[in-house]
Amino acid sequence: MSTVTTPDADAAVSRGSLPLRAEIRRQLSRRRTLVVFAVLVALPLVLVGAFALGGRDDGTAQRGFVDLAQDSGANLVVFALFASTGFLLVVVVALFAGDPVPSEASWSSLRYLLTAPVRRERLLRQKLVAAGLFSLAAFVFLPAWALLVGGIAYGWGPYVGPTGDQLGYPLLLARLGVVVVYLFLSLAVVGAFAFLLGTTTDAPLAAVGGGVVLWIVCAILDQITALGGLRQALPGHFAFAWADALAPTVDWSAMAQGALWSVGYSVVLVGVAVWRFLRRDVTS
Repeated sequence: MSTVTTPDADAAVSRGSLPLRAEIRRQLSRRRTLVVFAVLVALPLVLVGAFALGGRDDGTAQRGFVDLAQDSGANLVVFALFASTGFLLVVVVALFAGDPVPSEASWSSLRYLLTAPVRRERLLRQKLVAAGLFSLAAFVFLPAWALLVGGIAYGWGPYVGPTGDQLGYPLLLARLGVVVVYLFLSLAVVGAFAFLLGTTTDAPLAAVGGGVVLWIVCAILDQITALGGLRQALPGHFAFAWADALAPTVDWSAMAQGALWSVGYSVVLVGVAVWRFLRRDVTS
């Protein structure tokens, strides 16, 4: 006796397939997830060890984030973010966003997921949401862990900025929340570009590397002053604008521009990725 399926029944099965919790479990079991968080665990420890070997600079001139890192755990957090914004966090986002789709393709499991049945747009959405969640978790984990390590190593004093202004812990934690959100938004363009590349290749390294290369190329172009105001449109031009959130009075202008440019690029890139993937032959 044959069973007749209706479009509504197929849609219901598709909606129930590949739940987000299953995708999160899949990504948690990946070795690269463990490696990413192992590196984030090691970073504050390496910084504390490096400062212990190098000693302390007690000069009277105005000091920057690196010079103030040993003043308190709060200052170590800020320096850890400063040191990782230009490359480490870029790699983290590119890895979480660019790896999932081409990895499935390289393992020949992508076509089986799509015949589960899982609608293509649902598969992309689940993987993109999972990538965003893991990236955000990494951005939250790094300052939280650095604060614990720095507090043990240097004490729990307030954050002291380069100009001598201080932020107590309740206000500092709120400002760090702003920093994390801004980093997530400003680096979204890296994840979106890596995600786009991931829908066009079976090589995870190409997708991840492409996202990192985009950031590096834009950083190089940003040094060309002849570009003038065009540099503001480059991804990464406002990468360190989060430092404004740690001033006594927050100037939102640079962060707003950086976030808007990044989100705008990300929407376009993800849209192209979906359009491309819906038309790609992934069954052969």
